[in-house]
Amino acid sequence: MGVMVFSLSLPMTRLANTELPPLFVAFGRMAGAGLLAAAIVLALQVRRPQGSEWRDVLWAALGVVVGFPLLSTLAVKYVNASHAGVINGLLPFFTALAAALLYRERLPRAFWLLCTVGTGLVCTFAWLAGGGTWNAGDALMLLAVLAAALGYAAGGVASRTLGAWQTICWALILSMPVSVPVAAGLMMMQPTALATAGLGAWSAFAYVTVMSQLVGFFAWYGGLARGGVARVGQIQLLQIFLTAAAAGLFFGEAVPWYLWLFAGGVVALIVLLRRFAALR
Repeated sequence: MGVMVFSLSLPMTRLANTELPPLFVAFGRMAGAGLLAAAIVLALQVRRPQGSEWRDVLWAALGVVVGFPLLSTLAVKYVNASHAGVINGLLPFFTALAAALLYRERLPRAFWLLCTVGTGLVCTFAWLAGGGTWNAGDALMLLAVLAAALGYAAGGVASRTLGAWQTICWALILSMPVSVPVAAGLMMMQPTALATAGLGAWSAFAYVTVMSQLVGFFAWYGGLARGGVARVGQIQLLQIFLTAAAAGLFFGEAVPWYLWLFAGGVVALIVLLRRFAALR
């Protein structure tokens, strides 16, 4: 479920960007989801994180609440959603790396070899799609992936003891001292752009706020906590296909034929990656 929700994040972000200021889309989704999270925590009397849980929740906030939304929102100004979606295919590999380096999840050498192959496929695609060059969108999307990998690994670990939906709620709440004032300031600075934006842009903004920034993590962090961050994280390779299909079907983006070739090669690795991850 989490992967299906996240697969629409980049197309919806790009749609919101067509009429809403990109920085407002980024900080507005953080603030809106944060207010919803605060309401949930207050209504259900959710316990606060304790000890090392605070550290992991903070890393999750920096990665998936602030880093990825901001950087990916800026990235889709330069590349379309299907292109960004394939670069996002690096996320499972970097998530596994973060889990190994920060949380000592042990994986066999063959797993890392396959991760390297998959990373090479994604980088080659980005280079070809960019006409033999790298652009600002590629760089921003790569930074977004690194931020999300940190947030996934930290949030998955915190969810083991704190709970999945509790973790994302507290991560959003920790971000509110930044997200709410910035979002409010952007609203006051650009009232005309917000007032003239159409229903489609606002609907896309609502999706990334409620679904991508909050609800999707209920299932995603739960899966990472139960099955292991590195192993379960590889399932997100399927998101490449889902994002490309959504971008072409619903938003009319031109999807180059070789996207499917590269995406197929990356997803073909998922079976082997999950097999070797299970041999820890």
